[in-house]
Amino acid sequence: MAPQRRKRPSFRSSRVAVVAVAVVASATLTAGLGFAAGPGVVRVVPPTPAATPVPAATPTTSVPPSAAPLPVPASPTPSAAGSVRATPPAFGAFLDSGPLGVARMAQLSSWLGGTELKVAHTYLPGDRWSDIEGAPGFLDVWAHWRRQRADRMLVLNVPMQERNEDGIGDGEVRSLLRRGAAGEFDQHFRALAERLVELRVPDTVIVLGWEMNGITYTHRCGPDPEAWKTYWNRIVTTMRAVPGQKFRFDFTPSRGRDAVPWTECYPGDSTVDVIGMDSYDQPTGLSFDEQVREPYGLQQHVDFAKAHGKPISYPEWGLFRNGDDPEYMRRMLAWLDEHKPLYNTLTDYCPHGVWQCSANPRSSRIYRSELFGRTDAPTQTPTATHAPTSTPPQTQLPTPVPVPTATTPSPDCTLMDLGDWVEYWLGGELCVGLDW
Repeated sequence: MAPQRRKRPSFRSSRVAVVAVAVVASATLTAGLGFAAGPGVVRVVPPTPAATPVPAATPTTSVPPSAAPLPVPASPTPSAAGSVRATPPAFGAFLDSGPLGVARMAQLSSWLGGTELKVAHTYLPGDRWSDIEGAPGFLDVWAHWRRQRADRMLVLNVPMQERNEDGIGDGEVRSLLRRGAAGEFDQHFRALAERLVELRVPDTVIVLGWEMNGITYTHRCGPDPEAWKTYWNRIVTTMRAVPGQKFRFDFTPSRGRDAVPWTECYPGDSTVDVIGMDSYDQPTGLSFDEQVREPYGLQQHVDFAKAHGKPISYPEWGLFRNGDDPEYMRRMLAWLDEHKPLYNTLTDYCPHGVWQCSANPRSSRIYRSELFGRTDAPTQTPTATHAPTSTPPQTQLPTPVPVPTATTPSPDCTLMDLGDWVEYWLGGELCVGLDW
């Protein structure tokens, strides 16, 4: 059974937002931030500064960072016998495509008791070729994060075609794949490789043409698998030819057969460094054991990678059609611990996530308790003198309580959702009077 499609974050919102900014730009720029023009108001509400934690009176579900800053939780109460925290696998989460994605990594780490996220994951927009080349400004903040520590990893999803989510038919996709296989689009991928080397992130993991076995993307494999494989090989060869590069290329289908068996799209060991899989809790009613055993499922993924001598990865995983499913969360985390992928990144927005999505409180508790307070080196937790032993560990974790924002828009204006990039450059959210 082919997995059902899921909603993805849109890359177009920031471009639409630019039009909205243009409408109010003259008033804002002429008068300065905080200026009230006549009966209306146009001003920028700056981001909320870090707040002091407030003790929790009663358990609550997690609050998205867009709603309020998440304070650093206190350490969980250790058991009387003490415990050893295992080293977590290299992991991260997709938290936003723009600068907020980087900022939220520190907040998620705090929510996890200081467990460090070693992997940053973002996507290049696939609207046009200039996006796929790594337009100036988009990758800079991600590259900066990566360069801060040698043990960090940047994972970048790269579309193989422009108009990548425009619902283009099989006939045109087949033609585009053949044009790519003939070298027509080489210059775009050379430009991207040069851009990444220039940003001093030459070891970026490139998730190229992800979920190619499905029907969603213009870079899908199904209309012409042979042309797709030739095109993939050409892209990899082009990017590897750029001086200074150390890229790793991740071949990542979606779990299951989907539109075509993903094994039919495998381009060969010489151009694949990692064999990944996007694996969500779907379709409805499918148990985790069935996700493991199904054709082209989790077990076949592990076996296929082992046969080809490649590490595995999980660039996308999370909840979906089965709702708040703590059994899936528990089993998937155990699967990651057992099979030790090169990296994994949870998709953390609704309906998939556990931190920015308050709809999955039971799964959130599982995720947090499993990863809370882990460090690079296993350490012995000090033994408590007076600690309860009858309460399961996950219920002892402190629950962060939202703190009122330091800057609250006044009732005479309304915050405009202009997209992350516009708000990033403005320095905050734009607040416009209702009668402006």
